[in-house]
Amino acid sequence: MEQPSELKTMDVLKKHGFRFKKKWGQNFLFDKNFLRRMVKGANIKPGDSVVEIGPGAGTLTKALIEEGARVLAIEIDEALIPVLGDVLQGMDAVVVCGDVLKMNIDKLAQEYNLKIPYKIVANLPYYITTPILMNILENEYRFDLLVIMVQWEVAERLTAKPGTKEYGSISLAVNYYTESKILYKVPRHLFTPAPDVDSAVVCFTLRSEPPVEVRCKNFMFKIVKAGFNQRRKTLANSLLLVEPSMDKLKLIKILDEAGIDSQRRGETLSLHEYANLANIWQQHSGTDRLDTKG
Repeated sequence: MEQPSELKTMDVLKKHGFRFKKKWGQNFLFDKNFLRRMVKGANIKPGDSVVEIGPGAGTLTKALIEEGARVLAIEIDEALIPVLGDVLQGMDAVVVCGDVLKMNIDKLAQEYNLKIPYKIVANLPYYITTPILMNILENEYRFDLLVIMVQWEVAERLTAKPGTKEYGSISLAVNYYTESKILYKVPRHLFTPAPDVDSAVVCFTLRSEPPVEVRCKNFMFKIVKAGFNQRRKTLANSLLLVEPSMDKLKLIKILDEAGIDSQRRGETLSLHEYANLANIWQQHSGTDRLDTKG
C-alpha cells in the first residue's frame, strides 16, 4: 500500500505532467523510513544548513526540513522546479535550477546565507556519481559531512581497501579527503521507477587534514592514475607513463628506495605508499621538471 506522502507527491507529479527521464537517472525514493534513516545518517540537527543535490520530487528535502534543516536544493531538471515549488511550499528551502558541475557550491551557500560549514546530502544519479563526488572533493568545498545514496557496487568501490577487486583510484581519492563508511543498503524495489540494482547510503566525514604528507597531491594522483590504468602491468611498467623520459632502471631504483617491489601492481599499494613514492620520485626528478597539474 502506498503511503499518504507518496500519494500526495505522485499527485503533484501527475498534476505537472512529469515524466521520468532516463538521461537524468531519475529514481525517486518515497519510503519514509529510509528517508528518515538517511537524515539520521547525516546527523541533522535544528539549524543545520544542507546542500541537497538532485532533490527530485522533494521527498528527502521534506525529511531534512522536518528535522530542522535549512536546505539549498540544486536540481538540473527544469520540469521538476514547479513540482518542488508545490511540494515544498511554505518550507525553509531554496531551489536552484542548474548543473551542479557548472556551479560553485560555496558561492551558492554564501549567496543564500547558509551556515559554513554546511552538510551535503544527495540521492545521486548512478551515471554521474563519480564526477559529482570528485568535483566536490577536488574543489575542497567547505562542507564537513557528505551523505549520499549511490549504486551498491559504487559504494563498495568508494570504501574499498588495498588489494581488493573493488579498490581503485577513486578509493584512494576518497580516503585522502575523507573518512568514509557504508551506512546501509537500500533495496531497489523501494524506488520509483525501480532501478536494476540495489543502492547504499555512504557517509563521508571531511578530514581536518590529509592522512599523508605529500609534496604535491596532483603529482601523487598522477602516479595513482598510472598505477590503476593498466592493472595487469607491474609498477615497473605501468608507472613509466608518468615520466616517459625516465629510464626504467631509474624507476626501479625509486621504487626500491620507497620500499616497494617493482613487480607489485598498482592496486596493491596503500595511500601512504603512493604518497611516499611520490615524494621520493620528486626528490629524484625535481618538482620543476614534472608535470604536476594532472
